[in-house]
Amino acid sequence: MGKSDALKAVIRGAACAAGSSSDFDLNPSFQPPTGYHLRPAAVLLPFVDRADGLRLILTKRAAHLRHHPGQIAFPGGKVDPDDSGPKAAALREAEEEIGLTRDKVEVLASLPHHETVTGFSILPVLGMITQDFQPKPEAGEVDEVFSVPFSFLANPENYQITSRFWRGERRYFYTIPYGPYYIWGATARILRALAEGIKL
Repeated sequence: MGKSDALKAVIRGAACAAGSSSDFDLNPSFQPPTGYHLRPAAVLLPFVDRADGLRLILTKRAAHLRHHPGQIAFPGGKVDPDDSGPKAAALREAEEEIGLTRDKVEVLASLPHHETVTGFSILPVLGMITQDFQPKPEAGEVDEVFSVPFSFLANPENYQITSRFWRGERRYFYTIPYGPYYIWGATARILRALAEGIKL
């Protein structure tokens, strides 16, 4: 097995072993609002093989956005009527947000859907970037595209649990401080689920 195949096997194995996740995992007292209806969404976890090892690409959302300004996120969004499904939505959003065309991505696996307190059911799609790729952040939506060593994200010791008040109640969530970046919320919870299934 070559290096590329071995890395793909690691990602697929982690996806198979990963458990489910949701924003309610650390907050069992939270109750969905009246009329709660989950809207389908998808995100892409784009892996790339660099000289220093396997890395995962993330984005920093623009600071002026109405929803989740400045947060660290995977490329992704709502499933549109024209999408053939969540995986297609994840690939479309990655092309729009970071300029990663779908012909450069080999979809390897997906994680269980992640339910958010904001009413989305997110399918995390794991893909390997198979060709040279130069990120092109979407103007007005993405401030920065960067990557994090997967070995760092795969280590449960790098995760912390913190809290803040949200809608009048204390909400707990995972965080992953990495250099100048502060990964938290649904992004960190999805990564934590993946880390729990990893064997590096």
